[in-house]
Amino acid sequence: MLRELTLVFLKLGSVAFGGPAAHIAMMEDEVVKRRNWISHEHFLDLLGATNLIPGPNSTEMAIHIGYVRAGWKGLVIAGVCFILPAVIITVFLAHLYVAYGSIPQIQPFVAGIQPAIIAVIIAAVFRLSKPVLKNRVALVLGVLVVIFNLLGVDEILLLLSSGVLGFLWSYRNQIREKVSGLMAFFPLLGFHSFGIADGATISASLTGLGLFFLKIGSILYGSGYVLVAFLQSGLVDTRHWLTQAQLFDAIAVGQFTPGPVLSTATFIGYVILGLPGASIATLGIFLPSFILVLISNPIIPKLRKSRRAGAFLDGVNAASLGLMLAVTIKLAIAVLSGPGSWLILLIAVIVVIVWNINAAGIVLGSAILGWLFSLLSMWK
Repeated sequence: MLRELTLVFLKLGSVAFGGPAAHIAMMEDEVVKRRNWISHEHFLDLLGATNLIPGPNSTEMAIHIGYVRAGWKGLVIAGVCFILPAVIITVFLAHLYVAYGSIPQIQPFVAGIQPAIIAVIIAAVFRLSKPVLKNRVALVLGVLVVIFNLLGVDEILLLLSSGVLGFLWSYRNQIREKVSGLMAFFPLLGFHSFGIADGATISASLTGLGLFFLKIGSILYGSGYVLVAFLQSGLVDTRHWLTQAQLFDAIAVGQFTPGPVLSTATFIGYVILGLPGASIATLGIFLPSFILVLISNPIIPKLRKSRRAGAFLDGVNAASLGLMLAVTIKLAIAVLSGPGSWLILLIAVIVVIVWNINAAGIVLGSAILGWLFSLLSMWK
């Protein structure tokens, strides 16, 4: 069992391009559809719980699945194996960057992967949405989340509001009996941005670097763009451990390497303090996820057994699917810009529907097509 977990998540960590939504879609394909380790409903519950805690969503999903499959040993193995390929690739690229001042040009491969990721995510959303389609309230919440997220409403606000609305709907009869007239519910939630105190520039140290990334890993919600804001403020503007150009290069590496986007921390740690810096930055940013999943995973079945708590979880699950669909729409707008990208999307959709090819195979095949199309200038 542990050996199978190791192989599955090493493979996923090696080919999981496209960000958290794509990673989660690939995990659903592997552990639900192909291996039947958990049900669609349980996978959705884990996804909903993951969205409610800070940290990288796809990494926490890997950790959740490992814990469900093989306890605390599975938790460690699945999480580490999903993170490890990205860390190794990132350290290699960081070494080239520090030694030669540049990184290999692999953008054509990434350009081929991105359209295929859209097909992979859509297929996963379709499979996961079957329980939601049977629940009219959850379906409405999911559609509303897609609309409001595309309009720029915060993801955490949408998740919590959907959960609360689902919970209130389960009490609708009691509310109808006790409350006359119109009842309006305004989800009020205050979020404070994470700031790093301004002050004099200090020299980089392993302790300071580790604490910086540990703090980020403990409170990071939202997309990779939120991480960029923290890095800009903490490492460029305040501590001056990175230049603006180095930050842009670190972000680029995080985008076109597989696995968690937070492996950007590995690159930054290497640039600042070499291999020890890469190690401590990686440990700092990912460690909170292991702890949070270990604490939250045993609670999820108890929530599902409670009708009221289950209604909250159903609302969160619907919102999670809505967010995945919204991400797909945003990605499509950004990526589908030429005949090459549209052709790869069409091929990927056909492959998913007709031949049911593994997501990893689709990603690798699309990378090769992207490279070939770049030689033929089909992206223009």
